[in-house]
Amino acid sequence: MVDAFRHQIGGCRSGGSEYTAHLMERCVADLEAGGPLATLLEDWQGQPLLDALCQRVLGAAQGVALEGRAPELAGFMPSLGGTPAWPAAGDAFIAVVEREGRALRPRLDQQVQTNEVRRCAGILGGFLRAAKQTGLPLRLLEMGSSAGLHLFWDRYRYRLGPHRWGDPAASLELDCEWKGPPPDPDTNVRVASRLGCDLQPLDLRDPAQLRRIESFLWADQLDRHELLRAAAAALPEEGAPVERLGARAFVARELAAPQSGLATVFFHSSMWWYLPEAERAAVADTLESAGARARADSPLFWLRSEAPNLDYVEIRLRSWPGGEDRLLARAHHHGRWVEWLDSP
Repeated sequence: MVDAFRHQIGGCRSGGSEYTAHLMERCVADLEAGGPLATLLEDWQGQPLLDALCQRVLGAAQGVALEGRAPELAGFMPSLGGTPAWPAAGDAFIAVVEREGRALRPRLDQQVQTNEVRRCAGILGGFLRAAKQTGLPLRLLEMGSSAGLHLFWDRYRYRLGPHRWGDPAASLELDCEWKGPPPDPDTNVRVASRLGCDLQPLDLRDPAQLRRIESFLWADQLDRHELLRAAAAALPEEGAPVERLGARAFVARELAAPQSGLATVFFHSSMWWYLPEAERAAVADTLESAGARARADSPLFWLRSEAPNLDYVEIRLRSWPGGEDRLLARAHHHGRWVEWLDSP
């Protein structure tokens, strides 16, 4: 556990959150001293790094503050109008862990969810490539959708460095630093359907579920909080089409037969490592089998934005028929920058 929290310190600093890095340092000190956090975690079962234990602890404590039950911590959280001060902010964090331990413990058994909508700036190019390559309407299938914000990528407007894409009248704008050429900006996109799956789908029309996602965001990155609220407000009245279903069952059902006249794009972002190894293998095998059945009038694409390391994510697109796999881009974990590498 100590190693996982130390690892997270570096991740927070490289991601631009000095505030959260300081909190993680305070957590390390408490674990080593056998303090309240050590007591809270003594019966926790799992893999601290792969199961994102640090983010679970952070979300549990910040969630209490978002609910108005931890004013001593809220006073140091910029996202709640507070001002960080050290070591007082770390002491307040541990005080909440000690006082609210019984309420926090069940939250540590729930997976982290952030649904960073700015990641759409990176995966946009994959959808545009599929649409341009086939000329067909897109059938969108997302694995690990969380609140389903990425399913509506085509309804946002984008400011990609000097490049623009999307309806200028769209209520939500996503901006990022951009290196390289634009990703097929003049492509005509038609979305025929969109559907996602998640083991614990969230409905951001519910203020309590919106707070759950916000609890995992770093409190000193106000733009991420503002963007999450704006994306929630931009959801259609009926909400996002996300089923409570596991990845293996979802992909087996949805790719059981080719869909003539549609380009199926199966996609996911920053969730592959959360799947058990056996489930990852089953999903990949199902995609391979479905790809072998794909035809020119029923193509299949596998678009993924996943991290090979702490420094960036890779955006890759595999297409069938043929099975060609291309590295399209590298991008920041939260979508702050994209380096486009591919050409048509």
